[in-house]
Amino acid sequence: MRLSGIVFALTLAACGNALAQSTDDSLRIYAVNIIQDPPQSWTGYGIYLGKGLVLTAAHVVGSAARTKPSVRIAGMDLPAHAIKEGNFERVDLTLLAIDEQKLPVYLQMRRMSLCENQPWAGEPVIVAIPEGTARSQIMLPALLPAKVQKRFPTVIRDVATTGNSGSGVFDAGQKCLLGIMSRKITVRSNIADEKDIAKYFVPASTIRAFIPTEYRF
Repeated sequence: MRLSGIVFALTLAACGNALAQSTDDSLRIYAVNIIQDPPQSWTGYGIYLGKGLVLTAAHVVGSAARTKPSVRIAGMDLPAHAIKEGNFERVDLTLLAIDEQKLPVYLQMRRMSLCENQPWAGEPVIVAIPEGTARSQIMLPALLPAKVQKRFPTVIRDVATTGNSGSGVFDAGQKCLLGIMSRKITVRSNIADEKDIAKYFVPASTIRAFIPTEYRF
């Protein structure tokens, strides 16, 4: 009986993990690549919000007039234009628009909501890029160097395994958008020794204020 109980528990755990992975992967439908012309040497990411709108980090696009970005989504590269451009050192966000009518119907019907709750330390999150998802946790800002705690209050752990600039950070329970990945935070003990300790993401509250009123839904 004890052995069968252990087997039953292991089976439940395996099923739970499979279900969690399945629901995590469902977020990949919103994850896109941002391509510049000519293409950049690194992969830029973004998140499809719905109604032809794509959100990414400002430094991923640069000046849209110069980089002429396109969005790789559903196997297509669609030209994009900037609705609003931020700045890497101020608000690291850019809102792009693509032709919604060129998207498959299943994407035309999609909407990604912004989280209402403020991120809290230890909160489980999912970071999504087109190639996959990874789980992490919100990190307590007090664990950062004192000089950056106020500047970068929303950070996650697991620097090496989660998506880079422009990728989406999602609430693991509600699957709403908590933020857009902006940068790594690195500490240096000496000239030759650097260590990435966290990743900062622009939070949903800032995103909500950044998006022009007529484009909110």
